[in-house]
Amino acid sequence: MAPDLRTKLGQVELPNPILTASGCAGAGRELAQFIDVSKIGAVVTKSVMLAPRAGRPTPRMVETPSGMLNAIGLQGPGIDAFLQRDLPWLLSRGARAVVSIAGSTVEEFAELAARLSDAPGVTAIEVNISCPNVEHRGQVFACDVTDSGSVVAAVRARTRRDIPVFAKLSPDVTDIVSIARSCVTAGADGLSMINTLLGMAIDTETMRPVLAGLTGGLSGPAIRPIAVRCIWQVREALPGVPIIGMGGVLTGRDALELILAGASMVSVGTATFHDPSATVRILRELEEELARRGIDRLSDVVGLAHEMRPAGRAAGSVV
Repeated sequence: MAPDLRTKLGQVELPNPILTASGCAGAGRELAQFIDVSKIGAVVTKSVMLAPRAGRPTPRMVETPSGMLNAIGLQGPGIDAFLQRDLPWLLSRGARAVVSIAGSTVEEFAELAARLSDAPGVTAIEVNISCPNVEHRGQVFACDVTDSGSVVAAVRARTRRDIPVFAKLSPDVTDIVSIARSCVTAGADGLSMINTLLGMAIDTETMRPVLAGLTGGLSGPAIRPIAVRCIWQVREALPGVPIIGMGGVLTGRDALELILAGASMVSVGTATFHDPSATVRILRELEEELARRGIDRLSDVVGLAHEMRPAGRAAGSVV
């Protein structure tokens, strides 16, 4: 028999743990010509903001060894267009919609949550707190314990209780566990990790920065070991909190690695740029990896590596 791949997104049951990663599949339309979007666990949308946003100037993407840098700048049509066009389309395809939201202030996040809470068919909200906080001179919400908790508390207060709220964490912090704990204390039902790492590329021919915005978010296989470490640390500290893991997943075996570290779901992002069917392929490969090991249920291996740590290694240690 095939392994049971069901998992929980808060209190919502998903048929399997493979999701898209925010920003890498729009609202699912682009992938629909390659896959049946209802067959994966959920579609995590590109981050939605209150107003339309043009994003950063070009060039805003560049390939790097084992990954890529992007500086898109949260381009999008805004919440009105999303509710009128994108969400109904996802629901018409039978997809489960996890809506990523982004704002420049705590109030903007709260307003987005309220708008989505009133909309039918929202499976969960992913709070992209890795956004510049204009109230604090460009500081990123996710890099401050107090600010991250404030955003999550405001979102949770304006969201229906039956809609899970997941906070998306940045790895560009000294102590990701403290940020994770602040978000959970503030009301997050789960955590998404990791977002991209801040990086930069310089063209040695022109001797100028490649990206118009100078810096961008690094994604792809190069960051997977960092994702594994972050998931491990947060799972060790907060074992009962569901985690959507992401960061450089190209294969089912990569997905299994994040699951063993403590993720109960896995988002696939950069891989879809060169393989639009990556989500369904990785889902199939993950099922094969579990079956080959004689594992009957996905839930049996979530965080299993914590029980299999090398002899003499203290709990929580990653060095």
